[in-house]
Amino acid sequence: MLQSIKQLTGNKLGAADGEIGHVKDVYFDDQHWAVRYLVADTGAWLTGRQVLISPHAVGTLYQPGKLLLVNLSRQQIEDSPAIASHKPVSRQYEVEYHQYYGWPYYWQGGGIWGVSAFPIVDVPLTPLPGKSADVSGPGPNHGEAHLRSAQVVTGYQIKASDGMIGHICDFLLDAQSWTIRQLVIKIGHRFSGREVQIPTGKVDRISYEESTVFVKLTKAAVEQSPAADLDLVSVAG
Repeated sequence: MLQSIKQLTGNKLGAADGEIGHVKDVYFDDQHWAVRYLVADTGAWLTGRQVLISPHAVGTLYQPGKLLLVNLSRQQIEDSPAIASHKPVSRQYEVEYHQYYGWPYYWQGGGIWGVSAFPIVDVPLTPLPGKSADVSGPGPNHGEAHLRSAQVVTGYQIKASDGMIGHICDFLLDAQSWTIRQLVIKIGHRFSGREVQIPTGKVDRISYEESTVFVKLTKAAVEQSPAADLDLVSVAG
């Protein structure tokens, strides 16, 4: 089953030796629609610092209860490369982050996760020795990462081939591959309208300047899309 990103937000995160906060947001890759990081709100533990948790540390989202367990220690997370919450995630930062944990680069290889179709959960038990980020090393795609905040994109307008119709209100995520399969769109009145879902494969492009997602469908086709019943969507908890 698919999982709602909106309902995932707020779930607690637990390291191998204690809680580390809760899910505040997710960053997804707008080229492959893969969720690359959970954004953790660590509360008073690491005040003023944004912490990113890769699906490599989580594995599947099919975990019982409201606590989402990650295969890391609090010390590993605390010693990981820091990133300022007000800045976008650069590819240079991602190189340093992946080198620290010893995870493969997702932008290299034939799979969604670089070397495979799923995140790899076999990680070192202790942080790797510090390495300087070599941005030229990973290959031709070492430019800016195509990472977007689900929190920010929620609310973007949907433009069909023949006009505007609705806005994004949620994303439905494959819990094993961590890829977004469906967009949940609210059509009709903003408060009393109904929710439908369309495959991400129908997205033509996203304009961040216009806060608009362009889809390869007519307004009639969007209106006839299957209803989004989040009561039937599996969530962690």
